[in-house]
Amino acid sequence: MIKILTIEREYGSGGGEIAQLLATKLGWKLWDELLTEEIARLAECPKAVVECREEKRDPLYYRLFKSFLRGSYEGSLNAHKLKLVDSECILGFTRQVVNSAAETGNVVIVGRGSQQFLKNRADTLRVFLYAPRGEKVRRLIARGKTEQEAEERVDTVDRERVAFVQKYFHVDWPDHDVYHAMINTAIGDTAVAHAILDLKSMLEAAA
Repeated sequence: MIKILTIEREYGSGGGEIAQLLATKLGWKLWDELLTEEIARLAECPKAVVECREEKRDPLYYRLFKSFLRGSYEGSLNAHKLKLVDSECILGFTRQVVNSAAETGNVVIVGRGSQQFLKNRADTLRVFLYAPRGEKVRRLIARGKTEQEAEERVDTVDRERVAFVQKYFHVDWPDHDVYHAMINTAIGDTAVAHAILDLKSMLEAAA
């Protein structure tokens, strides 16, 4: 029985909206913004800090800053007082929250490496959503971005995800082997949701 859906997505492909649609249709709990909020609670930091670090490596200046602190005499003396909310820290909390949500079941989890954390669970359906560049730009403009902002975000956000997955999971992004399906969202959100639900039913029937 499938009790967990993980939705990995290209930026601008509508992954969040489709995950919400699936959660509503199934009556399941959606872990998207809620996941960020829970990580922020565990890390004892503002939600905005987590949003800046999720699915990204630390920027170079931050990595250099951490190296300096760890290597300096004063930094080592005060290490216990420092609470650096970096990508590795957030990754650890993310793993904790994702695994806890999976144990509860009946959840739709969006990104954050959830497909990798849960890749060995037989009760998980893992889907990757993508779209043509023009379609992603169109979606972002509809959300209020300017055309320039939309194009810049489409061209840069996924580069961070590629680097994040390669660094922390040592696989390419997208990691084709981990997904049950990869779907082009240009067919429409409702069609994508129906395709995922149909696949869920088929997998459960074959189990």
